[in-house]
Amino acid sequence: MHTLRVLFTGVLLLLLVGRPASAEVPAASASTPSAAYQWLDISLEATAREVDRRGARPTVLSRTLAIVLTAMYDSWAAYDTRAVGTRLGGSLRRPRAEHTLANKEKAIAYAAYRTLLSVYPDEQAYYAAQMRQRGYDPDDMSTNPSTPQGVGNLAAAAVLTYRRHDGSNQFGDEPGSSGVPYSDYTGYRPVNPPDRIIDPNRWQPIPFDDGNGGTVTPGFLTPHWYRVKPFALVSSSQFRPPPPPRVGSSQLRREVKENMDFNATLTPEEKALVEFMRDGPRSTGQSGHWLRFAQDVSRRDRYGLDQDVKLFFSVANVAMDAFIACWESKRFYDTSRPWTLVRYYEAGKDIWGWVGPGQGVDRIPAEQWHPYSPPTFVTPPFPGYVSGHSSVSAASGRMLELFTGRDTFGKKEYLRAGDLTEPGFPCNIIQQRKGKPSRDTEEDCQVTLSLPTFSATAEMAGISRVMGGYHIQADNEMGLEMGRQVANFVWPRIQAYFNGTARVSEAP
Repeated sequence: MHTLRVLFTGVLLLLLVGRPASAEVPAASASTPSAAYQWLDISLEATAREVDRRGARPTVLSRTLAIVLTAMYDSWAAYDTRAVGTRLGGSLRRPRAEHTLANKEKAIAYAAYRTLLSVYPDEQAYYAAQMRQRGYDPDDMSTNPSTPQGVGNLAAAAVLTYRRHDGSNQFGDEPGSSGVPYSDYTGYRPVNPPDRIIDPNRWQPIPFDDGNGGTVTPGFLTPHWYRVKPFALVSSSQFRPPPPPRVGSSQLRREVKENMDFNATLTPEEKALVEFMRDGPRSTGQSGHWLRFAQDVSRRDRYGLDQDVKLFFSVANVAMDAFIACWESKRFYDTSRPWTLVRYYEAGKDIWGWVGPGQGVDRIPAEQWHPYSPPTFVTPPFPGYVSGHSSVSAASGRMLELFTGRDTFGKKEYLRAGDLTEPGFPCNIIQQRKGKPSRDTEEDCQVTLSLPTFSATAEMAGISRVMGGYHIQADNEMGLEMGRQVANFVWPRIQAYFNGTARVSEAP
């Protein structure tokens, strides 16, 4: 069994136990973060509030963040000598004398404000307050391109119009839809019911605790997402991987056993990694998580507004395209998760497994096997192949490498293992086995997680999903490969917007 205690896919994953007082981040500039950085903060806060209201919808969140950051970029491009916008090209370009920081800040503020109102309308008062704090009138609807507010409003309107019917079903009005925003309109139906395995190769809905003493069984989240218009990909199937291992193959049997072995032997360091990459209680999805990493890079490298706008635009759009490609694979192959596969392979047997919060590991019926995850979120509600964490992390990590010109990150995270899955228990209780507390575990479960490079961070995100029991190794490995392919394809197209050679008519 692979663990973080050995070389994994050529990368030494450094997980060191420590007791720091606070999180360490890359060296920060003493200057105030740029307006682009601040509006990304606002967008991520709005995203977290959306998750609080409606639950985690990583595909949806990637699109909404890409819309906001694309509109910000398009409005900024009007005040650059070469860059062109994604929708209006260079038609908004202002004379060089107007290329001031104040004009750029005002234009991107209006672009962010208008798009946020569309994608997360519940937070209008929050956005308006942010505008007023910066001295802007949120009710200024000007479309005069000779003013920065006009540029921002025009750029936002163009992006929103382009995305109005992009296949996401944002307004619930696609033919075949139920009328609910972002609902499926393709007629997907699972082969397996929640309580019976008809075909172990196919996805099975899983019952969750609803947090109120009952259960809820989520369906496939956004099964139509393969139909969403990509930012740069030619089609959602462009990087579809080869078929996954099937029941009857030695590879699948081996990879399911790996899941079971991880589940029964997770160290505090590995549990902390699983929880960190799960993205916490107020998740902004993988796109939001990697945009936070992009902010770390901005602080480390002392970026200003011009660099921030381009960096955030690049990461947001490659994450969106990676999700679209990933969901095409999920929909095409419709594969099961370890939850189903363990029950199929080990039916009627007792196996070693995690019992639950504060109960450690013991012998349990295979039918009670559970990922290292809260009962209210057992496993993400969609098929396994390929892993979204792996594909989006690899795409975003590769984009950060391409943008900065080097695969160096240098971030540390200070965590406490179990905080998101079994909070309140001492570490020796969390690590107990057969009801006996661990004798060689520090009580506080403090862990230092080192993220040395972008590529290593992406691989850590991917393997964390295998460790957690959400994915088999094939889901991870092919997801990582897909993500890198997406980024390598998208980057030259992003550069074309930066250097002014892109043609809007060529966009998908």
